[in-house]
Amino acid sequence: MSSENLPQSPAPTASSASSVSGASGRKPRVAVVFGGRSSEHGVSVVTAGAVLRAIDRSKYDVLPIGITREGRWALTSDDPERMAITDRKVPDVADLADSPEGGVVLPVDPASREVVYNEPGSVPKALGDVDVVFPVLHGPYGEDGTIQGLLDLSGTPYVGCGVLSSAVGQDKEYMKRIFTSFGLKVGPYLVIRPREWESDQEGARRRVAEFVGEQGWPLFIKPARAGSSIGITKVDSFEGLDEAMETARAHDPKVIVEAAIAGREVECGVLEFEDGPRASVPAEIPPVQAHDFYDFEAKYIDSAAGIVPAPLTPEQTAEVQRLAVAAFDAVSCEGIVRADFFLGEDGEFVINEINTLPGFTPISMYPRMWQESGVSYPELVDLLLQAALRRSTGLR
Repeated sequence: MSSENLPQSPAPTASSASSVSGASGRKPRVAVVFGGRSSEHGVSVVTAGAVLRAIDRSKYDVLPIGITREGRWALTSDDPERMAITDRKVPDVADLADSPEGGVVLPVDPASREVVYNEPGSVPKALGDVDVVFPVLHGPYGEDGTIQGLLDLSGTPYVGCGVLSSAVGQDKEYMKRIFTSFGLKVGPYLVIRPREWESDQEGARRRVAEFVGEQGWPLFIKPARAGSSIGITKVDSFEGLDEAMETARAHDPKVIVEAAIAGREVECGVLEFEDGPRASVPAEIPPVQAHDFYDFEAKYIDSAAGIVPAPLTPEQTAEVQRLAVAAFDAVSCEGIVRADFFLGEDGEFVINEINTLPGFTPISMYPRMWQESGVSYPELVDLLLQAALRRSTGLR
């Protein structure tokens, strides 16, 4: 295993520790924003519970803010136990909100970082300044550059990637286009745009038929801008194509069709340190016997276990670490990324995608890879907050 990319000193340095103090020497205030309007709402709430549990309250003040499925920003209880999966059901912000109507308003003026709470029929209440936002919003309207743009407008530092890299990391088509332009190998794919499926389904089916003629079955039909394996169908014949398309389109009108790649699934985490991005030890996702592929239930409900570190040769480990950092740089990422690969039968790595806000519970692959690399979950949360507080706002 290559140690070149691994962290040498995961604990905060004196200079980085001093950079996280808030105004007037008080503790920095962290707004943890979670939930959201995407189909990954429940996963986001679970992630927020883990982050809230891990934040060092002796170093940071914390303000939990949940976004309902309808888009209302709500104050919520700071109770991670209520944010866990229970009886195979994911939690919901609506059940955690302090009020069914009250709303939180973030500042839009760079001269002020004061958060205000509005309750119908009551005088608005100032909640104090926020020094940094930790967005744990998966999917559209959170992981895709939208909240990042809002925070940039307000001049508020935040954890993770900026507007461009978040948007590219959410859109599987343009992600693959950028990877290709930087010389990273991607698998065969086809994009079905909304207007094409809505106005010329026969033409779209012919394109898929031509793709099958070149690549063969099975195909994976995916929403182009969704994550957590939601809305994905493995299709073995034309009989299941229309249903798979509608399943994907329920989450995103743009659909990506991918050829199956024979090989091992390998993941690698990238984390931003003061001296730049470094890669974790990689992990392998073994075939999941109870599932057709590594779908949502396998990831979050049945907790399919990955192998950390992946049983790779030292050369393979070094190569996938190099490629993970290359993907991070290609998309101009910041803070955090999980890069997913296939190790083909020819011994070459093919990059499948990156996640700019990967699954982030303690049992998720990204934290597990860093745990094996010497960075505990609380240290990981702290390093991400430090990186966000060091970073300048605006263009950089």
